[in-house]
Amino acid sequence: MKHLIFALMLLPVPALAQTPPPSDADKGLSLMQQGAELLFNHMMGQVEPSLQDMAQALKEAQPKLMEILGMMDDLKNYHAPEKLPNGDIILRRKTPAELKLEALPGAETEL
Repeated sequence: MKHLIFALMLLPVPALAQTPPPSDADKGLSLMQQGAELLFNHMMGQVEPSLQDMAQALKEAQPKLMEILGMMDDLKNYHAPEKLPNGDIILRRKTPAELKLEALPGAETEL
């Protein structure tokens, strides 16, 4: 029995309570992380007022946007937007014949 206890005492036992001191690389990473967090927080502080202004503008524009979408019905009923030489942008509505042609099976879709 004594031999068994002595043999168990000779086995290598990992030092569970010991942790190595942080190396210079670990300290550098920690400082980099702190710097990145400070930079991120500063940038968010600069951008946050603009984001709040954008959210307010969208909230104010929402009724008009919903009105426009209500007038347009389905976007599949329109051709792609065209920009005219004078800068105007027009949306041409597809004719019923064009819509029927697209509904046919095997019709090619222009991308």
